[in-house]
Amino acid sequence: MNRYSPPRVLTIAGSDSGGGAGIQADLKTFQELGVYGMSAITAITAQNSLGVQAIFPLDAEAVKAQLDAVLSDIGTQAVKTGMLHNAAIVRAVAEAIERYRTPNVVVDPVLAASDGSVLLQPDAIRELTERLFPSAVMITPNIPEACLLLGRSQNSIVSIGDMTKAAIELLDYGSRHVLVKGGHLSSPGADGMSVDVLVSRVGSEPYLLQSPRIATAHTHGTGCTAASAAAAWLALGLPVREAAANAKRFVSAAIGGSFPLGSGKGTLLHSAHRNSRPL
Repeated sequence: MNRYSPPRVLTIAGSDSGGGAGIQADLKTFQELGVYGMSAITAITAQNSLGVQAIFPLDAEAVKAQLDAVLSDIGTQAVKTGMLHNAAIVRAVAEAIERYRTPNVVVDPVLAASDGSVLLQPDAIRELTERLFPSAVMITPNIPEACLLLGRSQNSIVSIGDMTKAAIELLDYGSRHVLVKGGHLSSPGADGMSVDVLVSRVGSEPYLLQSPRIATAHTHGTGCTAASAAAAWLALGLPVREAAANAKRFVSAAIGGSFPLGSGKGTLLHSAHRNSRPL
């Protein structure tokens, strides 16, 4: 009898009825990377390839109950947070992470959907930065999220140098590492590469993660997948830099295999890495 017990990873995020993002993307990623996935749902969304039609946040007590049930019994080697929606849910999540001393917390600061739908209420951003970021081993904002968190205009980050400066400033919120993702960079990185920037509190030089930029509109769930892949690799014992680099390769393969879905934006193929070179 096989008694191997895989590392456990908990996603705390919203449910995407279209299956491309949120806990659905996270659990697909966990399965592909060989970790055992668990979930605490923060909100139910009605969405499809055209965007988000409705959001139904859960009561913070319902979120707390899910967290207590999982963490008091099963435990976890890593946590990934995504859509938290409001201040009460952010507080419930932060309190559970502190109470159970959960390791390897990766915070994807999901502020808005690609169609502009608000996924984190404005009054919850302070709770996120003050209560949750200090517990994080890494936060993973994209460029629009980095601008919002720093109170800047959406066109203030236009180069890899700007991304690096923003990442260093975001360290002031207390996380040990910041990964600013460059998928929204208006001018692509050198030689047509997609570039993310990882900075650390420990004084090492900024680390650039690069992959070929893939021309596709079918990128729904990219941010969720990147953060959950990083959490999975941390649970498997990799240091942050290697976990982020492996997550970048996993997401790049998934984007390379992306496909149309419905009549709007398509989604990633989370199993695409099986046909690419080993991670």
